[in-house]
Amino acid sequence: MKNRFLVSLTTLMLTALIFTGCTQLPQTEIDAANAAIEEARVAGAEIYLHESFVSLQDSLNVVMLNMESEQSKFMKNYTIVKEQLAGVVQYAQEVKLSAEVRKEEMNAEVLKAISEVQELVAANRQLILDAPKGKEGTSALDAISAELAAVEVAIDEVNTAVEAADFMAAFDKIFAAKEKAASINTELTEVISKYMASASNKKR
Repeated sequence: MKNRFLVSLTTLMLTALIFTGCTQLPQTEIDAANAAIEEARVAGAEIYLHESFVSLQDSLNVVMLNMESEQSKFMKNYTIVKEQLAGVVQYAQEVKLSAEVRKEEMNAEVLKAISEVQELVAANRQLILDAPKGKEGTSALDAISAELAAVEVAIDEVNTAVEAADFMAAFDKIFAAKEKAASINTELTEVISKYMASASNKKR
């Protein structure tokens, strides 16, 4: 009889412990989810994977709403909420990793673009030397030279941004510079081509 009583008492205590564990607010899991999201933000997810980061925040908001709904119940059970919070942590880790990968990809793209823009600038400098001068031509070439100088300044600014790990700013600036340098190259090539064709016709 005594043993049966002890077994019943032990079962009751275990049940109480399990029930208490299910009804207590999962603060540890909430803190872990918030910390994981902050790590993703620090890794640059908010900038380099903005949509994924917003989705991550939305996921936590949904879980918190579920938790509030559970809090309003008389018989609370946060087991599912805990599982959802664990899912948020895993998602945050994936977003963090993806952000770090994207930063590396952008860095590589920026460095490649810098080299391409530098080559375009050098080619444009040579085209300026080859371009017809004349009164109007010299004025136009001076303006183009000024534009090339601005492109070179942009390259310096991009290098500074890369050193500061601001790859988004570097990415936008270098590709704008590349577009400008390519436009100048096209303009100079067309001018020289027309000049050469005109000179050839005069000789005939």
